[in-house]
Amino acid sequence: MNFTEGGPDFIGRGWAFPPRVDERGRIALTSGTEEIEAAMRFVLLTSPGERVMRPEFGCRAWDYLYEPMNPNTFGLIENAVEEALMRWEPRVTVESVLATEDLTREAVVEVDVTYTVKETNDRRNLVVPYYEIGEES
Repeated sequence: MNFTEGGPDFIGRGWAFPPRVDERGRIALTSGTEEIEAAMRFVLLTSPGERVMRPEFGCRAWDYLYEPMNPNTFGLIENAVEEALMRWEPRVTVESVLATEDLTREAVVEVDVTYTVKETNDRRNLVVPYYEIGEES
């Protein structure tokens, strides 16, 4: 294992998400668990079909954008998030996914993902909001 800058180099480096430039005008990069979280957000906030050269990439949670806000829709979103992360982010083990209504913002579902980074056994959480979910029927 290669150790650089005080930590293991197995996780890698990647573009920051959302993409931006750093203080020197170069593409901002992230590394370590920050890079994994950025990659997970990238997967979860991309709808399949958005990337022309990789049309299957993304998360089907967006399929439920205008569905009623109820336990059935939450379950469908949870399944979509878990499937997307299992397929597109092999560096983590998804332990749980919980979709709930955000009571502070109208028409928002928050998805809380509990995961473990495989190489470090580091247990972490990621919360991703999905907007414009339909009103409860």
